[in-house]
Amino acid sequence: MGNYSKALEFHEKALKIREKALPSDHSDLATSYNNIGGVFYNMGNYSKALEFYEKALKIREKALPPNHPDYAESYNKIGLVYQKTGNYSKTLKFYEKALTIKEEALPPNHPDFALCYNNIGLMYHDMGNYSKALEFYEKAHQIKEEALPPNHPDLATSYNNIGGVYKDMGNYSKALEFYEKALTIKEEALPPNHPSLAISYNNIGSLYKNMGNYSKALSFLEKALTIAQKSLPPTHPQIKIMIDNINHLKKI
Repeated sequence: MGNYSKALEFHEKALKIREKALPSDHSDLATSYNNIGGVFYNMGNYSKALEFYEKALKIREKALPPNHPDYAESYNKIGLVYQKTGNYSKTLKFYEKALTIKEEALPPNHPDFALCYNNIGLMYHDMGNYSKALEFYEKAHQIKEEALPPNHPDLATSYNNIGGVYKDMGNYSKALEFYEKALTIKEEALPPNHPSLAISYNNIGSLYKNMGNYSKALSFLEKALTIAQKSLPPTHPQIKIMIDNINHLKKI
């Protein structure tokens, strides 16, 4: 919890300084609003995240020319919030706006396209359209592979996402293959209590649970919870889900 409250305090101080020193439609204020929105998003407070992301977008609409690349960042962030709250029609609208701007401003295969494709893949995944999800995740991964070193954490995100689709399709061996690829990269690239490791342990644990290997499942889920409790606020929805999963396993 300390990490998020400190981050919020830091970004709010920065905002106050900028509000005193700058005109009300200065683009640096949009950066502050985005930063604060990002902290609320990571805390799972999606209504507050949306409030600050929309403030940032309003400033950008006043301060920037149409189709400026910064709009794409705003559209992506707002799309992510709508996705988390299950409003897929609005999600797609904002993701497509972001993609259109990037297509006009950037060369094909620019790394920024990976983010757009990944977000659209996430949305289709949430909607249960697995073939579409896989198509966009693989597009994102291809761009990342060309642009990044082989052990970059962003590649782990791709492997996790692709693994998640295979899991939901019931192809557990394929899912495990991709989840383990993701974990290998994270263990090499990240500190031992990084929240991203909790995601990998949780994914592998949930998969073993589905495969009926309950002892392995419990081992990975407990690893995930230990890290999550150190790195997330106690009210974060993910912690409750992890505790519920572990308690359920212990009863089997």
